[in-house]
Amino acid sequence: METVSASTKISTTEMHTGGEPLRVIDKDSGFPPIKGNTLLEKRRYIKEHLDCYRKLLMFEPRGHYDMYGVLLVSPDMNDADIGAIFMHNEGYSTMCGHAVIALGRYAVDKGLVKKTCPETKVNIQCPCGLVEAYVSFDGTKSSAVRFHSVPGFLFASGAFYALVPAKSLGLDMKTSKVKDLQEAAAAVTASLKKSLKLEHPDSADLAFLYGTIVTDGKDLYSEEITDNICVFADEEVDRSPCGSGVTARIAQQYHRNLIQVNQTRTFRGPAGGIFQAKVVKQVQYGQHKSVIVEVSGNGYYTGTSTFTVEEDDKIGGAGFLLK
Repeated sequence: METVSASTKISTTEMHTGGEPLRVIDKDSGFPPIKGNTLLEKRRYIKEHLDCYRKLLMFEPRGHYDMYGVLLVSPDMNDADIGAIFMHNEGYSTMCGHAVIALGRYAVDKGLVKKTCPETKVNIQCPCGLVEAYVSFDGTKSSAVRFHSVPGFLFASGAFYALVPAKSLGLDMKTSKVKDLQEAAAAVTASLKKSLKLEHPDSADLAFLYGTIVTDGKDLYSEEITDNICVFADEEVDRSPCGSGVTARIAQQYHRNLIQVNQTRTFRGPAGGIFQAKVVKQVQYGQHKSVIVEVSGNGYYTGTSTFTVEEDDKIGGAGFLLK
């Protein structure tokens, strides 16, 4: 395991989507070289050899317990414009909708793709596969982003997210404290990890329970806003509605015949941010009947940062978390 040297200097762009932070680490930012021919190989290499950099950028004092980041790398899929490796307090996720929304704007504004009006398409290779983002662009400014997910499917009456109505936990989305919802969701995740064996059609690296989404139970199609809170990784609370989480909810609702193709639902996260989502088509994914879900939202810039390390800083050089 490598350590971060005192000569390290890493530049980032700070963003948020629906209140959920995103620290964008460009591939030319100062992050060390990454070995691997594929995105999953690069993700595994970082996990095994460069995890100290995740801790440096996600943990205190440069980050915080609920910090989220993405490292941009060269893609290995022919159609991809950029490759993305997502990171958080526990490790590395396979997909992140709020990050994809922010990255769509970032790619357009940084000139990583050819700009077109009224929308610019950005193909983002994520560990779970290729995600297509469509960025509204008026010739001067980028704005709203919608993306098409990789196929979403139900697995053993559940998902790679566990979906639980708050009332089944003795809680209420509007009146219960976030801490109570967080603890209940974490308990569900811990319990299921002991008893539920997951499989993924493409890679064993993708077959794990990412977290639990506590919902208001409003799964039948309605134009009314539905609330949820996603607790993932090491009890990290997503401030946004969670792009991959609402994809899971839409997939569940569709397969239970609660919604139809092109029926748009509006989801609200704990910070008040809004995502809209709908099934755009049904597809076959391995042995699973799956759906492609479109999720829409807005990402915003909050600043830029340059992070350094001093040689005798034993606390800040390694990073830490207080829970």
